[in-house]
Amino acid sequence: MRHRKRGRKLGRTSSHRKALFRNQATALFEHEQIRTTLPKCKELRRVAEKLITLAKRGDLHARRQASKMLYGSDLHYKPARGEEAASLDKHFVLRKLFDDIGPRYQDRNGGYTRIIRGELRKGDGTQMGYIQLV
Repeated sequence: MRHRKRGRKLGRTSSHRKALFRNQATALFEHEQIRTTLPKCKELRRVAEKLITLAKRGDLHARRQASKMLYGSDLHYKPARGEEAASLDKHFVLRKLFDDIGPRYQDRNGGYTRIIRGELRKGDGTQMGYIQLV
């Protein structure tokens, strides 16, 4: 029985799942809509809604908690060799989350994301979906 076992494993180890959701949450807040498989959309919704709730709080502790979950906002990030420092703004997504997205949903109690079913993927027939900010 799977009582009290929350979340899908998605055929990945726990560290791989954590990295996957960090990547997808960062992309979602950067572009405000991404396309992925439907089960990943449904799991990403849980992560993204918690981050938006932190952004609505807006204090320093919430910002530090959110920075642990988003890529590009690591405090110890060093650019790769040959990477341009001018195009690299490592706090861009975190700033966008707290300055634009958080205040946008200040008077809304949950339900910040929308999942739309897409077409079947041609290679393996997997149901695709779009997750976007409402």
